[in-house]
This record gives sequence, structure tokens and C-alpha cells, in this order.
Amino acid sequence: MRITKQFTFDAAHFLPHAEEGHPNRRLHGHSFRVIVALDGMPAEDTGLIRDFGEVENILGQAQEELDHRFLNEIEGLEAPTLENITLWLWTRLAAPLPELARIEIHRDSCGEACIYEGSRHGKQKS
Repeated sequence: MRITKQFTFDAAHFLPHAEEGHPNRRLHGHSFRVIVALDGMPAEDTGLIRDFGEVENILGQAQEELDHRFLNEIEGLEAPTLENITLWLWTRLAAPLPELARIEIHRDSCGEACIYEGSRHGKQKS
């Protein structure tokens, strides 16, 4: 069984590896939509995989680190591609959310997304 919770953040960044003259090399911003999926079976006593209030609090901490920030200045996001932001989030969420099964990050205005399904033990797939 899978439950999901979403949050959004707005942030600025540039891609330092982009070629000179490429628009992504310049400072720009996006609205991001994040979907976090947790897998498990409901506990007999609560009927829940995980309390959504707890999930919201954990995600809120990650959202606070990203929202209205310059992503290139965040440790580990010096090259803030969708892929790197997804892995950065996975690293932060895997320990407090051991049920973590999937993270999606969407830039809806661009029609772009990155989806990562790491191991159920909080380690990135090789």
C-alpha cells in the first residue's frame, strides 16, 4: 500500500555546467512540486501507514530549507538539477521516513519532472 504527501517550493538557481549563452546558465527561478510516497501496511492499532501530520512536519523542514532560497548556496546543491534536488531530498527524508519509497519533483510550468525510487533502506541505488 502507498500513501503520498505533496509540498511546493519556489527557488532560484543556475546550472554552472551549462554552456556559455545557455539560458540555464543565468540565474532564474522555478516553482517546484514535490510528491513523497511511503509504502507499508496499516498498523492494526491505528489503521495508518504513517500519520499524515508527522509526515507533514518532516516535509515542512525540508520545504523550509528549499523555499525562496538560492539553491546553489545550499550544501550539496551546488549543481541544482532536478536529479540532484531529488537525491538531496532523498538523503534528508530517508532516515525520518523509513517507509520512503519514491520522490517526484515536478516543474509543471516546464512540463518536466524527476522521479526516484531508492531502496527501502534509505540508500541510493547504485
